[in-house]
Amino acid sequence: MNERLPHEHFSSGREGPEAASLRRVWLFIFAITIHNIPEGLAVGVGFGADGLSGGLPLALGIGLQNAPEGLAVAVSLLGEGYDKGRAWTIAALTGLVEPIGGALGAGVVSLAQPLLPWGLAFAAGAMIYVISHEIIPETHRRGHQNKATFGLSIGLVLMLFLDVWLG
Repeated sequence: MNERLPHEHFSSGREGPEAASLRRVWLFIFAITIHNIPEGLAVGVGFGADGLSGGLPLALGIGLQNAPEGLAVAVSLLGEGYDKGRAWTIAALTGLVEPIGGALGAGVVSLAQPLLPWGLAFAAGAMIYVISHEIIPETHRRGHQNKATFGLSIGLVLMLFLDVWLG
């Protein structure tokens, strides 16, 4: 009879530093997934409040930053020995929570227009919290702080450009 403890069903068979590294990668993936919910909320709130003119710039900006975000998830999984197809699938799944958040945000705002500032403040605060407590520390591990800071700067300049260009 093959009796296993509940935690053994999710075991990777790794021990020591390898297991810790895999746990860190999955913590990073969960953080990305969770932070995609308020991104979806923000886009949904934008569409729900102002239609295309409110939602399109948000959707475009957030969509642009999702590509390198998904790439970071896939690359971290590849570094842990996952094959390309599985790494891509998991990375894609992390972004599928955004439409759920978007539908929720659009629904809430269309029902209660006065909640718009609160919804945007919540979405922004949640994104800043996850970025400052999970994403930035993870990108600064193992001497990659210069590349991470450069990437953040390029993203900021691109978002500012889009804000001015799209009005």
